[in-house]
Amino acid sequence: MTECMQNVMAIQMPQGLDWVWILLIVLVIFGGKKLPDLARNLGKGMSEFKKGLNEVQNEVQNTKDDIVNEIKKAPTNDDSKKTV
Repeated sequence: MTECMQNVMAIQMPQGLDWVWILLIVLVIFGGKKLPDLARNLGKGMSEFKKGLNEVQNEVQNTKDDIVNEIKKAPTNDDSKKTV
């Protein structure tokens, strides 16, 4: 792939003046009265996403801990030879 194609395909985050234009477009589309509701709903959505992500991470960690504990409790080959 040529360097020109790589530059075209690269996605960059908006910077500085780009954010101003984005905010102006959003203001024109939604109007000043709906912006607080839009921001509030966006914040609620982000907090719900983070909450769900934390729940999944906790569940994975708990499952990992349970598996490690089961492995530690399992008898080893040396232990089974002693009891026979």
